[in-house]
Amino acid sequence: MPPDIPDHFLRDIRLRSGSRDQARFPFSVPAIRTLDVLRTDVPVTFFVGENGSGKSTLLEAIAMAARLPAVGSADLATDESLGEQRYLSHALKLTWSRHTARGFFLRAEDFFGFTRRVSVMRSEFQAQLAEIEASYADRSDHAKALAMLPARSSLAQLEQMYGVDLDANSHGQSFLRLFNSRFVPGGLYLLDEPEAPLSPQSQLALLVMMQEMVAQQAQFIIATHSPMLLAFPGARIYSFDSTPVQEVPFDELDHVVLMREFLKNPERYVRALSR
Repeated sequence: MPPDIPDHFLRDIRLRSGSRDQARFPFSVPAIRTLDVLRTDVPVTFFVGENGSGKSTLLEAIAMAARLPAVGSADLATDESLGEQRYLSHALKLTWSRHTARGFFLRAEDFFGFTRRVSVMRSEFQAQLAEIEASYADRSDHAKALAMLPARSSLAQLEQMYGVDLDANSHGQSFLRLFNSRFVPGGLYLLDEPEAPLSPQSQLALLVMMQEMVAQQAQFIIATHSPMLLAFPGARIYSFDSTPVQEVPFDELDHVVLMREFLKNPERYVRALSR
């Protein structure tokens, strides 16, 4: 490892011996059933593969095993829809160089629900302040200020983290702002298809943000379809389209090869599809 890359937290991921119940999902998925050791001793690791290949399922299980909080979704430890991922998490063995409780797990599909909840919380704090304003109309300014203090402090903290209105921004801008607001140095960040709400320009912005975070000893494990994100310098890329999962160089990824060929001659592909 180059000397300018800091020592990272999660070194590898593997299945515990005797934990493969092949008749039960997710072990019925070939990439999960044949999982060996995934080395993650680099700042950025990518999981890539077609939908249903197991990459998101494994990412969710890793988040549970690492006890990371989830942004925008229910508690991973109690979410009833994630019972199979929880079963897999108990079968995983994570090897750490330095264990961290910092970081989070984020599915892009949960982001929109999160922005709505932030908006509702902001409206509730504003309603509390309006109610206090009315009920303390005949009281002193000092008494009114004391009564408003908890709601004002909570509203100020919310707006400092997420801005005045996340919904007023584009989805990409809101996503990047949310991500930046929750970042702390030295954290482990598990992201599931973060490119979903991002334009190509915003994907580049995310790459820059990731570089800045890596310089502050952050570590990323990302499930993605995006060739732009997969181009992160020095990243380790695992293909879940192979059985067992295999490390694949960026230039040999099916996603990259297809995108490169398409951009060279899009008309040829469009003609082929229209036949």
